[in-house]
Amino acid sequence: MTDLTDFAVADETPVAADIDRVWALVSDIALPTRFSPELRRVEWLDGAAGPVPGARFAGYNSHPRLGDWRTVCEIVACAPPREFGWAVLAYDGRYAGPGSDVPQRRVLWHFTLAPAAADGAPGGGTALGLGMRLTGAQSGLHAAVDRAPERTAEIVAWRRASLRDSIAATLAGIRDLAERG
Repeated sequence: MTDLTDFAVADETPVAADIDRVWALVSDIALPTRFSPELRRVEWLDGAAGPVPGARFAGYNSHPRLGDWRTVCEIVACAPPREFGWAVLAYDGRYAGPGSDVPQRRVLWHFTLAPAAADGAPGGGTALGLGMRLTGAQSGLHAAVDRAPERTAEIVAWRRASLRDSIAATLAGIRDLAERG
């Protein structure tokens, strides 16, 4: 398996809205489906009804080059109004290995929020960040690279750009919603 433990993508945007308004948006697991070019829908699992550490949800994704897939995710950070994060544990049961029934954190996604100055924003503004990083456990990117090791640089660059675009679109959508009030 190719070592991709340094694979990470992150971005940040200023939001002219107070941190509590932005928090209400980012802690809604369904909201990114409105802006992400990949994430299509989500649903809580195991009776969970809201974002608390340990709660799980399924994410349904689609990409023209990658196809359709379902992930199982677990909330790993929920500290209102500063951070919200989840780990992708599984992709349709792929990459777990024979006989493995212990979910591994494969990808970590994380929103960060910090108070920031913003002209015209009642209560100030918010610096909003969103990032992801691979953990080192087998992932879809690992599988793609392992299938075509001679194209590792190309595959990694393409996926990094794709994720950067997705993160930027999600941040812009959240910013626009928060600023409209």
